[in-house]
Amino acid sequence: MENEGSVHYMERSRNYYAAQGYTEPYHWPHYDDVPFHALAKPLAESIVTVITTAMPDASYRRRRRRLAVGDLSHPPEHLFTGDLAWDNRATHTDDRETYLPMHQLERLVATGRLGALGPHFYCAPTEYSQRRTIEQDAPAIVTGCRDDGVDVALLVPL
Repeated sequence: MENEGSVHYMERSRNYYAAQGYTEPYHWPHYDDVPFHALAKPLAESIVTVITTAMPDASYRRRRRRLAVGDLSHPPEHLFTGDLAWDNRATHTDDRETYLPMHQLERLVATGRLGALGPHFYCAPTEYSQRRTIEQDAPAIVTGCRDDGVDVALLVPL
């Protein structure tokens, strides 16, 4: 049974692009070879980071969507989610834990389920450009994670 309040993102995106005059429907990415792999060590020994689609503030969206890096040891109380599309009738982003789950991650580190938190988190721009995501943002995040010694990235998209 379908939820009455659900948002049909794929249909909505196709309709949006059609209304903009694009003659071809939006093509969702599909990859036969996905760059995920098994963990090299147990989570209890791993350094973890977070990648979210929320941004530090609205200006990041206005100044060209660009990757932002935050301090995991001093995370902000709020991040900007005002221009993202999610089912805001069924949920909200008033609770930072829904897109940057710091309390839960800190509990998991304290109980030994996770080894440690990395020094940074990443705010990945929501781009409709697969090319920019693949060629710019993803490599920058990977480089940052490697520089920080991160073993695991928790993806928290809205």
